[in-house]
Amino acid sequence: MNPDLSIVIPVHNESPNITPLYDELTQTLVQFGRSYELIVVDDGSTDDTFERLSSLQSRDPDLRVIRFRRNFGQTAAFAAGFAHARGRLVVTSDGDLQNDPRDIPAMVALIDAGNDIVCGWRKDRKDTFVNRRLPSMLANKLISWATGVELHDYGCSLKVFRAEVVKPLRLYGEMHRFLPAIASQIGVKIAEVVVNHRPRRAGSTKYGIGRTVRVILDLATVKFLLSYSTRPLQIFGLIGLLTGGIGALITAYLAYIRLFTTQGIGDRPLLLLGVMLIFIGVQLVTFGLLAEVMARTYYESQDKPTYVIREVREAHQAGDATPRAQETLGR
Repeated sequence: MNPDLSIVIPVHNESPNITPLYDELTQTLVQFGRSYELIVVDDGSTDDTFERLSSLQSRDPDLRVIRFRRNFGQTAAFAAGFAHARGRLVVTSDGDLQNDPRDIPAMVALIDAGNDIVCGWRKDRKDTFVNRRLPSMLANKLISWATGVELHDYGCSLKVFRAEVVKPLRLYGEMHRFLPAIASQIGVKIAEVVVNHRPRRAGSTKYGIGRTVRVILDLATVKFLLSYSTRPLQIFGLIGLLTGGIGALITAYLAYIRLFTTQGIGDRPLLLLGVMLIFIGVQLVTFGLLAEVMARTYYESQDKPTYVIREVREAHQAGDATPRAQETLGR
């Protein structure tokens, strides 16, 4: 029988934290009383992280260990964990002991109350301000504004998802932090709860201020997927028409000067700007049309619907008034 909870934890060179992490998680989950599985993804560690995990796994059948051949990144590790998860609910957490496993029961209770995703909020965060907390605060505000899903802490790995929400998602780049925003595309109920955050006990952080740049670039991808993946012409065409229209007005103005005055226009930089804007506008509209064809090819070749049904209520058969509910992420 499949477990109720799947705890997915990516680790990379976290050897000193493996045993305390395992002990805390198992103690909390056993006391919680729900059936569970621990899925720890070793993201190409070069220390003895895998050996420690293997030793623990040999004694505990509820622990499953996935080992990558090399370091693929946290997003890939989460994706592998989701693919192997068998639980009704999927819990994600970091492997550095900064997330507190004792927050998991309260978050699961919010899922049972009707939410699809529950996100942790490290309100009292135990990290340095300049290179960790400040970039995170700015990124959270930018992501909330761009995606329309307002959360205080997108970077907190402690989250709980319904399996049918998170397992179909495809993750690339640094997109694991955008999971609530990506899932909002299918219509989900999201809650946020304050969680305990602890200082790192051992090892070194894998995050730096340079990751903020990659997050911003991935945010552009997420924004496009959320708003225009099924109608790309509306964004490219709009910008193209605006650009081409400005170019047309400039060239019309210059044509008036040339035809009705004695002034020359051949040596004016404005002429080059107008012609360039017209060409850019035509290119953007053309690019939008090509993107429309690609979008239709993507959805139709995979028989992928452009909508998501939460449930269908209908009678079992003619004359049967008993409703039947069906929930699906397909069609």
